[in-house]
Amino acid sequence: MASASNDKPLDEVSSSLLNWKERILIPTLLAGVAGGGAGLVSKHRKVHGLANISATYATNFAIVTASYCGARELVRVSRIGRPDDLLNSAIGGFGSGAILGRLQGGQLGAVRYSVIFAVAGTTVDYATIKIKPVLRSFYNSIVNRKDDWLKLPEWSPIKVLDEEALAAKRAREEQLYTSVHNLNKEES
Repeated sequence: MASASNDKPLDEVSSSLLNWKERILIPTLLAGVAGGGAGLVSKHRKVHGLANISATYATNFAIVTASYCGARELVRVSRIGRPDDLLNSAIGGFGSGAILGRLQGGQLGAVRYSVIFAVAGTTVDYATIKIKPVLRSFYNSIVNRKDDWLKLPEWSPIKVLDEEALAAKRAREEQLYTSVHNLNKEES
């Protein structure tokens, strides 16, 4: 195992170690949030209480996602594969499903959960691979606009002023300011 990491360039090894947040931590946190949201609409919320059921769902979703992502990354590192290799997802899903299924439902549960995790995890990873470039281009189209990032419609009463219009506005404001102060001096 040490020789495999010595064969890789230092940049590739450090990149692999630094991106664990993107591949394990962020999906786990998002699954926890989704689990909390599922708990909010659960039919069991009246019996167990909204806070308890939301926390339980959030914890369970996070545990399942963390075990799947961890297993997938373990398989990826041991196979020396790429992050978008779907075989890593299938093997990681099978392994994490077998462990969690064994804890939950015995040998039959292990078989059932391993197949479900392998199929569901591979499907989610495939969808993520396909949708990531679309989301990245949409994000870049929004963020990389320099002068046209906010375009108001023509009918809007709010107008963006150029230098000449801004100078004319300041002149009108100064004239109004002096006329109001002259009026106040005359009254006193």
